[in-house]
Amino acid sequence: FTSEEKEIENKTTINLSDLKGKSNLKKFVGNKIGDVVELKTKGLFSDDHKLMGALGLSHDDIHGLDINVSFTIEETTEIELAELDQELFDKLFTDGSVKTVTELRDKIKEDAEKQFQQQADQQLLNSVTEYLIDNTSFDLPAEFLQKWLATAGEKELTPEQAIEEYNKSEKGLRYQLIEGKVIKNNNLQISFDELKDFTKGFVKTQMAQYGQLNPEEKDLEDIVQRVLGNQDEAKRLQEQLMSQKLLNFYKGNITFKVKEVNYEEFVKEVYK
Repeated sequence: FTSEEKEIENKTTINLSDLKGKSNLKKFVGNKIGDVVELKTKGLFSDDHKLMGALGLSHDDIHGLDINVSFTIEETTEIELAELDQELFDKLFTDGSVKTVTELRDKIKEDAEKQFQQQADQQLLNSVTEYLIDNTSFDLPAEFLQKWLATAGEKELTPEQAIEEYNKSEKGLRYQLIEGKVIKNNNLQISFDELKDFTKGFVKTQMAQYGQLNPEEKDLEDIVQRVLGNQDEAKRLQEQLMSQKLLNFYKGNITFKVKEVNYEEFVKEVYK
């Protein structure tokens, strides 16, 4: 994916089934390696989190994003359905824990529940973030920041434009300061070894989605080194790891009211 406007240059793998709408799908069908597909980010994926990963942007950058991007096809992969037999079970679960289709369904159910837990955790983190911003009172040097915004970019802003830009970014600035204080006061800093282990887990998950369930340790290490050698990718993974650390900290230090919901209510709550 590339975009000069947003300085996007991110290599990723996408599933056509994740695209939203027939019009987007038609833009891909019939193309070959080397072709470039022109797309709009708005309404591209059924889930904004997939757009976030595909473009390599943060949650704040993705919100309301409506720009044109180019996608260059470098490789295509077609997945064929496997037979529901022991060979498949052993590939999926190398510990030999699955012997029947019923046991396979139970494992899939368990994995789906873990996915819902991840979505619930993200919703919890978002809610805590909003609560901290709304309930932590302190003054920002608004006048100074507006003057700084007017001259900090490549193009100088008028006073009115600087005020507008400040109003859009004030919430984010507040949370950066709050988050920094929480991290510092509770020693939540990230070590390189932690980032490396987190990246290894991320890479293994990505490879498993495409049938590579037991990669060689050397191959895994090489991929991790390449991923962390990309400054933007390393920053994105560091942000994800810090979000995980903050979530665990909040879970251990805040008393929550548990709310049980059915599937439809869960989807409405998480994706409202």
